[in-house]
Amino acid sequence: MTRVMVVEDDENLRLALVTQLRSTGFVVDEAGDIATTDRLLRGTHHDCVVFDRMLPDGDAIEYVHMRRQLGWRAPVLFLTARDALADRIAGFEHGGDDYLVKPFVMAELTERVANLCHRSAFDRPSVLQHEDLVMDCARREVRRAGVLLTLTNKEYAVLEYLLTRAGLPVKRADLIEHCWDEQADPMSNVVDVVVKRLRRKLKEPELIHAVRGLGYRLGAR
Repeated sequence: MTRVMVVEDDENLRLALVTQLRSTGFVVDEAGDIATTDRLLRGTHHDCVVFDRMLPDGDAIEYVHMRRQLGWRAPVLFLTARDALADRIAGFEHGGDDYLVKPFVMAELTERVANLCHRSAFDRPSVLQHEDLVMDCARREVRRAGVLLTLTNKEYAVLEYLLTRAGLPVKRADLIEHCWDEQADPMSNVVDVVVKRLRRKLKEPELIHAVRGLGYRLGAR
């Protein structure tokens, strides 16, 4: 599942951005300042981060520049009302990958985010495989014993995460964190529902096994 972070202190604009991106299939985290952003980015992979330039606790380009020096590679799209050439150049020089001037059309933002996420995908393995289960990440296709499976976005995301950790137990909380956004209730049974559907589609022999008191593991018993 493609994961995006939206960092915008204007609550109405942030809500509009998050709603737009979620409606087009992205998992979206959100923040209104740099401190919250820094906490959410640590330990979670994002395929793209959309930053408003001026935030209550600083200029986002300074934060991005600092993270780039530490090796952070997630694509960044800056949003700003500043349309001067010097401002755009500063955004790129500090580690930005794209720059969109306010006001903008939501469809254009969605397309730019999708393009940056596509670029981020090149850092991932193109194919994940375990036994006769093959996931072609570039084509977003999954086959079991050569048979093409039809999966929902959530089923694909959960299976992808389990495949990257094949043979290892994966906590339900980790699946919630990586395959859903913060709207998901960690106490709900959403993971179990998706895994049940996946098991049905993967058919026999069973590949996804329950780990008592923890979560699930993909692999032979």
